[in-house]
Amino acid sequence: MTTIAKSRKKDKLQEGAERTEDREYLISDLSREFDVTLRALRFYEDRGLLSPRRIGTMRIYSAQDRARLSVVLKGKQLGFTLAEIQEMLESDAKGGPTGVDLKLSVEKIDEQIAHLEAQKTEVEAAIAELRATRAKLVG
Repeated sequence: MTTIAKSRKKDKLQEGAERTEDREYLISDLSREFDVTLRALRFYEDRGLLSPRRIGTMRIYSAQDRARLSVVLKGKQLGFTLAEIQEMLESDAKGGPTGVDLKLSVEKIDEQIAHLEAQKTEVEAAIAELRATRAKLVG
């Protein structure tokens, strides 16, 4: 456990639970919590999706960064590109301090559903072709 993590743990025990918005996280904390690699977190930082503060080479993530990471991963799960996610997050930031969320319109949702359905059709066709080829080979 790092010195900052030990110190943070000790402070929690002495002072009670911290308010969620005041919490800070190390890169390893978020990596473990969200099951993403350190490299992915650094990549999201390079892309401007996360903006941890730095103490030397150590990255310190805020509760806002943690919330943004959660939204980024949800957007990826829904099949959006990082550019699309960043655009939605930026439009969210302009909307005020209501929390981090993907700003999805009905039109955007319908487009994504159509895109995913097309991908599903392509995947099903590829699977059918592979099964047919396998059947020929097995005989």
